[in-house]
Amino acid sequence: MNDALRDGGQDRLALLQTFLRVAEAGSFSAAAQQLATTQPTVSRRVQMLESLLGARLVERSTRGLRLTEEGERCAAQAQDLIDGWHALAEDIDGGEELSGTLRLRVPHAFGQSQLIEPLAAFLTRHPRVSVEWMLQDQLPDFSRENVDCSLLVGEIAQPHLIATQLAEVPRVLVAAPAIAKTLPKGLDRQSPRDISAVLAAQPWLALLAFYRDGIELVRADGTDRMDIPFKPRLGTDSLFALVESARRGLGVALVSQWAVMDDLADGRLVRLLPSWCATPLPISLVYPSRRLQPARLRAFLQVMREVIPTLRGMREIRRR
Repeated sequence: MNDALRDGGQDRLALLQTFLRVAEAGSFSAAAQQLATTQPTVSRRVQMLESLLGARLVERSTRGLRLTEEGERCAAQAQDLIDGWHALAEDIDGGEELSGTLRLRVPHAFGQSQLIEPLAAFLTRHPRVSVEWMLQDQLPDFSRENVDCSLLVGEIAQPHLIATQLAEVPRVLVAAPAIAKTLPKGLDRQSPRDISAVLAAQPWLALLAFYRDGIELVRADGTDRMDIPFKPRLGTDSLFALVESARRGLGVALVSQWAVMDDLADGRLVRLLPSWCATPLPISLVYPSRRLQPARLRAFLQVMREVIPTLRGMREIRRR
């Protein structure tokens, strides 16, 4: 695209972006922190936008910041204007390399291990794209955080978000060999009540994002279900910490299968109840809107759609 055309609306877009960040963050100081600038700079930009529009957008008082009626209308339309400009620029620049910054939130375990290889391939393919790769197991607040997309393991309850499920994460019950040896032989073939009683008496480890004081298991053929209540001796929000604790014999754990495949193969862990399993967890791409996605985000989403179902330990979606 011609540089003059690219720069023509850039200053006003920057003012709109700053104002939108103020509106979402709820304060000048929070917006300045997110934009990596100073509070006076943010205040000055908002004043410049107010002068251009001929209207007061923000009112400040001892109780904090409040948008005026004109400010509310401006905030409602600002993102569409910004997205529209970027979409136009990318459409006209269709033949050029992708560029810009992608702001992503990915689960700690996946983000440190399995996803690094496809991320590296994506960055190699698009050398002008940069990525903020932040590890976070919960969904971000898209209305307040400058995030393009999140990858989430688990159920998504927010109906206003767009979620594309890519695969399922099977989960298995494991323990160190020392614990497995103490369990009755043939436990897998006993009644659900007897199995539950035996396992409830064992020391347990809990992955707090998904279970705290009990789990439900289903027989592989779907004929039986059982609940196993327990009080964990260790609870954690880290899958890696959970697996390491299980290796050290601290307790029984329900874990994502991909995280323990090598441990099971090498004998560091033993799978308990191989004919039982927990409900698999969905893994999904989540973003606030399908509209006006920048080309770099569309390219990244496509890579994830292709790669994640093929990762070791993943399972294709089973339609229920």
